[in-house]
Amino acid sequence: MSEPNVPCRERADRDFAAKGPDARGFVIWLVLLAWPLWEVLQGEARPLWLALPGLAAAGALYLWTIRLAFVDPRRAERGPLPALGALTLVLVLTLHGSWYMLFPMFAIAGGVAVKGLSRAATVLGAATVVACGLLLADGGQWGGLQSLGWGTFTAGLVPAIVLRLFEVIGQLRQTREELARTAVAEERLRFARDLHDLLGHTLSVMVVKAEAVRRVLPSDVAAAAEQAADIERVGREALREVRAAVTGYRGRGLTAELRAARTVLGDAGVALTTRMPAAELPPEADALLGWAVREGVTNLIRHSGARTCEIDLGVGDNGTVLEIRDDGRGGARYESAGQGLRGLRERVTATGGLLDVDDLPAGGFRLRVTIPGALA
Repeated sequence: MSEPNVPCRERADRDFAAKGPDARGFVIWLVLLAWPLWEVLQGEARPLWLALPGLAAAGALYLWTIRLAFVDPRRAERGPLPALGALTLVLVLTLHGSWYMLFPMFAIAGGVAVKGLSRAATVLGAATVVACGLLLADGGQWGGLQSLGWGTFTAGLVPAIVLRLFEVIGQLRQTREELARTAVAEERLRFARDLHDLLGHTLSVMVVKAEAVRRVLPSDVAAAAEQAADIERVGREALREVRAAVTGYRGRGLTAELRAARTVLGDAGVALTTRMPAAELPPEADALLGWAVREGVTNLIRHSGARTCEIDLGVGDNGTVLEIRDDGRGGARYESAGQGLRGLRERVTATGGLLDVDDLPAGGFRLRVTIPGALA
């Protein structure tokens, strides 16, 4: 599903920021063939039967190498890349002149196709030495040697570094998402343990008292009524505790969740701004808003790609309003955010409150939790 009201160019920029460059981004460097092509058109490249097919083959091998580098780097490194290197040597040794521009083009292909910076640097260093050695044998001057050597090595090193950087970013993003999933799983396990602790003892007491009612009912109606009243009291207490647990009453609270959010967002490179009034919230409202911060920050880290986040709390006579805003991809991500947001909506609705999620006009997303005055 495409993001609403987001221009194609902006979506493309975000995809590039998330995934990095692809093969299309390196097609432009076929422009390096313009210099040898100009020699061919001027009739300076001899023999022509080698120059024209060689030029076409060099362009084709470059495109093949770049395309395979993003699909099957091992095949690119073993197949078209060595072929491009051999063709470059043949053409330069035969045609000289502007055909030295094939070395920077080969270096770009090598920087993209060869995985591992150390291995890529070895290939680029070898290509640079060969290029400078051939130019020196052709009578090249010191300035030309410097330009060719520097241009060949850096032409391959820059894309190699950029691509490795995006690989590391991708790995960090996967690690961050895995940590978020682990945190959610741990929270669900904690919640299951809480329910077990709450209900295990209570249900055992209710069973024992029900057995007592069955035993004493025929002979002692008053004692049976007393035991039945105890069952009612224990049941009501259990119901209250379960409701409190479901609404997050046993959560860490808003202050603790804000501290945790600041840490995890800082680790993810997201700048957090908070505006909190100096007001003490009731325990149930405090826990529910803490739960909202936890779910909002979890979804932000996993789905938004945001760089900034704002959390505002407003307390008034009509209730309490918590807003979480970011500058990420917008609300489309929440359509597949899993059970977290739906669970939060159920908890908020159970208190008579409201949960609103919508896109911001200037881009980004907003999550708003409104708690009624009676609860706040």
